[in-house]
Amino acid sequence: MVSNVPIRTLKYDRFTVEGYSRAAVQTYWRFPELKIGFDLGAQPWDFMGTATWFVSHGHLDHLAALPVYVARRRMMKMDPPTIYLPEHTVEHVERILQLYRRLDRGRLPCDLIGIRPGDEIDISRELVVTVSATTHTVPSLGFVVWDRRNKLKPEYRDLPGDKIRDLRLAGEEISREVRVPLLAYLGDSSPPGLDRCAEMYDAKVLIAEMTFVAPGHRKDKIHKHGHMHLDDFVARKDRFNNDVVIASHFSTRYHNRQIRELVERALPGLLDGRLHLWL
Repeated sequence: MVSNVPIRTLKYDRFTVEGYSRAAVQTYWRFPELKIGFDLGAQPWDFMGTATWFVSHGHLDHLAALPVYVARRRMMKMDPPTIYLPEHTVEHVERILQLYRRLDRGRLPCDLIGIRPGDEIDISRELVVTVSATTHTVPSLGFVVWDRRNKLKPEYRDLPGDKIRDLRLAGEEISREVRVPLLAYLGDSSPPGLDRCAEMYDAKVLIAEMTFVAPGHRKDKIHKHGHMHLDDFVARKDRFNNDVVIASHFSTRYHNRQIRELVERALPGLLDGRLHLWL
């Protein structure tokens, strides 16, 4: 396989987190076992086999590789991918693809599906993605991936199998849907975009941005431009119920050692080892 852009990997339970994010450079995440990805700021060659993507917003460091990705799948004779993106961007992205079709003199087949806050997208029988509004300089979205199962209602748990079968055949609702938030992806957002979606704090894995970390950087200006500061994590340290919190999208004005030193000083123990710095 060709490895033409940086990728970091983290194993958690039954799925893998892969990707990379740096502010104003490129952002892309993939979860191969879940068969979905988030944002297309670049496109690692071995991400090409993932056919379903969710785009958080229209900034180029989150979207620029979309034509490349679609063209590669066509070249490899793969099925057209499905790309969910904010509904206001669909018309503009289609126009971009039309221009690339003329430049490339080839088809760029894909399904562009506009989504908005409050939408639910069925990925499979067990997985559903919910959409929330985040707060950035352009309309932007966050996502929660849920594991959903039908569980027997408590009042029927002690019944023998034949009784449960008879109730089901009689049309009785003997089960209920139970959802567990597996994964939350914030995208680019100031703190209100995280706080408005409480489920992000309860997901097994949370991927959030921490664009700024230096004490001297003004938080009011950072928030105005739709980003998070290290201090925002410190203020919410007791709210993170996640097993894994990935901090990413750091500004290029910092080097990696500086980021690690500042974060470890502000959050000793890195949330009991649950906070991972994606450097």
